[in-house]
Amino acid sequence: MSAEQWIAIGVAVAVALLIVALAHWLLHRQVSRVWPHARFIVERSSVTAYFAATVIGANMAMPEITEVGWSTYQTIQHAMRILMIASLTGLGVSLSHAATDMILDRLSASNGDADRRARRLQTQLRLLRRVITSIIVILAIAAILFTFDEVRALGAGLLASAGIIGIVAGVAAQATLANLFAGLQLAFSDALRIGDVVVVKGEWGRIEELSLVNVTVKIWDERRLVVPVANFTTMAFENWTKSGTDLTTQVRLPLDWEVPVDQVREEAGRFIAANEHWDGRSWSCQVVDITPTGEVVVRVVATVADSGAHWNLAVQIREHLVTWLAEHHPLSLPRHRTEFISESGEAPYASAFPESAFRRPAREPSGAGAQRGGISDGSEN
Repeated sequence: MSAEQWIAIGVAVAVALLIVALAHWLLHRQVSRVWPHARFIVERSSVTAYFAATVIGANMAMPEITEVGWSTYQTIQHAMRILMIASLTGLGVSLSHAATDMILDRLSASNGDADRRARRLQTQLRLLRRVITSIIVILAIAAILFTFDEVRALGAGLLASAGIIGIVAGVAAQATLANLFAGLQLAFSDALRIGDVVVVKGEWGRIEELSLVNVTVKIWDERRLVVPVANFTTMAFENWTKSGTDLTTQVRLPLDWEVPVDQVREEAGRFIAANEHWDGRSWSCQVVDITPTGEVVVRVVATVADSGAHWNLAVQIREHLVTWLAEHHPLSLPRHRTEFISESGEAPYASAFPESAFRRPAREPSGAGAQRGGISDGSEN
């Protein structure tokens, strides 16, 4: 090419880049003052817009090249056509991401645990964006491949056997398609949302990302649990924020039979009523079980507003009651009793421990052990 032709291409590219730079400056400096979401367009298209401008400018100024052979000119034109498809695809994807970022930004402003609708829309929008981006990229790759004459001829012949190819592709991509449909099912059935508090495989965490392949759960200790999407449609999991954030926390204390339940109930109620994590709905303190080792189980239940308060209130109730019982009712703490039985009535062991020994009237001797005045290991009460 002559120097004039190179200069023309350079000028066209420079003008295209100048137009993009001016548009970015206007969006960033002027339009963003009245429309703050304009910054997303600048951020997302900071690379793709300049690349597309360069390719478009070069294509517009590309002259008819006579100095080179026809095959070389066709190769250059083919390469520019591929670059045009790739650059416009990248620009379109970046602009679509910018548009969805505007909506996600508005949703994140009210994306607390209690705002189920915002989190549901955010999950669906992120998943749809991934699906649409994947479709656009696949179509762009197909368009690039069909710019080759050999591929176009092969594609025309393959149309006749599209059914067989579809079956083969479906079998080969069975796992990928299962994850894709599972992700869509989770998002649009409202079974799982970004920000939901879940318990998966014994791990407590929050849904951080829901993609077409995996679900990322941010565990409380900053680890990430990555689970295939299809697992959430085939296995059971706990969702603590499925229909709301209200929860009920409980503390179970195995205590001795001498525990003054009424006083424990009064102290638990006083502490819960004054605690900032209690939501004011309800609380209770009851004996709910007797363990095989002989302790009575006192359960304290209180309602909370969210999962954070659920944990904090539980540990605070446990710490307070353990300290209070140790200070005021130490005999209520768990202990094992041993019963000693002898012919004379009260065994010397019982007289040595008058507060903790369990007395029972002497029984008639029976069996070899009783005739020897033996001491039996006591039962645990």
